[in-house]
Amino acid sequence: MDVQRGEGAPAARPPPGAWEADPLFEPRPTTPLIVTLGFDAETFDRLDGLRRRFFPTDRNLIPAHLSLFHALPPEELDAVSAELGEAAGARPPIALRFSKVVPLGSGFALGLDVPGLAPLHRRLDDAFSPWLSPQDRQTFRPHVTLMNKADRTAARVGLAAYRDEFEPWTGMGDSLRLWAYLGGPWRPLARYPFHGDPSPDLEA
Repeated sequence: MDVQRGEGAPAARPPPGAWEADPLFEPRPTTPLIVTLGFDAETFDRLDGLRRRFFPTDRNLIPAHLSLFHALPPEELDAVSAELGEAAGARPPIALRFSKVVPLGSGFALGLDVPGLAPLHRRLDDAFSPWLSPQDRQTFRPHVTLMNKADRTAARVGLAAYRDEFEPWTGMGDSLRLWAYLGGPWRPLARYPFHGDPSPDLEA
């Protein structure tokens, strides 16, 4: 199982209990941990381009992402990282279908049809159950936010513009990613690639 920390090159996954000695996790985070679904390069480039187009520039502090868990305790870094590695190594990439535009109060998001993600989320939800925040205990509705924190006029204009051009499209989720929340920006901690052949295309 390969694990990639931050922006560095892949490194062999250490045995359980070895994370404390791994300098690539230093400084160890003291703020909440975030888990997201990672995208292949083509999917990410398209999503992040849309986010940069619509999100207020001065408030766009993080890349396009699909959040799985928003606030896991940093003191459980070792257990969280080990579970993410095991879960990612046990499954193939996930086919994604961006199927609808979802209005938000101050922006909008892309809603997904992604049945292949549900079993993975359930597994992680069970594993992280003692640590889940109230937000993470809510029903999981996968989405990628393209615009938020805008004034209502800008949000209405952006939503209308994207709805006019939107057509459903497909992409691929290829990994799990772990981040530390820094009060606005996120610090990348690790990437856990999926293994095996991609899951069947949703339109097949």
